[in-house]
Amino acid sequence: MRADELAVGFVNALRGAGIDVAVGSSVDYYQALGAVGLEQRSSVYWAGRATLVTEPDDIGLYDTIFDAYYGGQQLAATPVVEVVQPIILVVDDDGDDEGDDPGDPSLTLRWSRHEVLRDKDFADYDHDELDEAHRLMAAMTRIGGTRRSRRRRRTHRLAGHPEMRRTVQAAIRSGGEPMRRWYTEPGERLRRVVLLLDISGSMESYARALIRFVHAAVVGRGRVEVFTIGTRLTRITRELSSRDPDRALGEAADAVSDWSGGTRLGDTLAEFNELWGIPGMARGATVVILSDGWDRGSPEVMAEQMARLHRVTHRLVWVNPLKATPGYQPLAQGMAAALPHVDDFIEGHSLGSLERLAAVLADDRVPADGLRMIAAGAA
Repeated sequence: MRADELAVGFVNALRGAGIDVAVGSSVDYYQALGAVGLEQRSSVYWAGRATLVTEPDDIGLYDTIFDAYYGGQQLAATPVVEVVQPIILVVDDDGDDEGDDPGDPSLTLRWSRHEVLRDKDFADYDHDELDEAHRLMAAMTRIGGTRRSRRRRRTHRLAGHPEMRRTVQAAIRSGGEPMRRWYTEPGERLRRVVLLLDISGSMESYARALIRFVHAAVVGRGRVEVFTIGTRLTRITRELSSRDPDRALGEAADAVSDWSGGTRLGDTLAEFNELWGIPGMARGATVVILSDGWDRGSPEVMAEQMARLHRVTHRLVWVNPLKATPGYQPLAQGMAAALPHVDDFIEGHSLGSLERLAAVLADDRVPADGLRMIAAGAA
């Protein structure tokens, strides 16, 4: 029997027994079989154990299904070798090695939960992992750059503009001699960031994580506005202003009536442009749309509204969780219509991708003309 047939049959047997196996785990199992081969029974066992079992309580059931399924297969058994060197597994999120004894003969394997969660897809998170991710997102508070302000500030640099009044006052105190000259330069202020979060049904598995990132941005930085887009446009900046995340998300959920509903991105963008964006909120701001690009409306409307929005913003960023999927192509009509008007197109499926988003928002330089693709995995 071929490796692919063995893999599919075994995964179906596990699912039939009640073990939840994700599609991605099935692919990983098939690739693992290709790497270790089918000659040794223990290799086949551990290939499945490492890729298909995510809950410790399922190990016993996995062993039973493995023995029943592979019992009739011609797989050579591998003798068990006694491990002489003790192995210690340490959960090390802080990277502190001060407690290690150089003379200890044991082998210490360090595992960082943060590194595992950093690249894991939000759709594959369990409840505990999502709570941990929320805690890490709270540290991503400083997003967005600055812009030049009309107010000036004092500076010691000689290249600044002379501040005559202060210079003259200082000269009077020193007998009329300008012993010290004062200068000013343009000040800086935070650039406004506007976040438009798609909460339609197709984004449900990602919106639950992204809403916490949005909340961290609101409470950690000034000049942040948040709207939800789906079948209607809802402003939830005030609801997310509470530093208690549970209270903030509860109030936001009460304010939004179209959670996990349909998608009319073009129409909701038109409403945003008319009521908020074009009149002033989006002018000179960084606007971030967090959406998978699925739209039931007209692509012409989407293209028109994206063009209007792009003309008034400093930077227009689109965050699409599906971009991280291998072989992804922006074929959805809404996404295809929007892309020509986007400055940065990045993935938003994991903590690592949100870190890259924060880096893009912190880069306040004027983007180059056209789309600037941020490759998956780029720093």
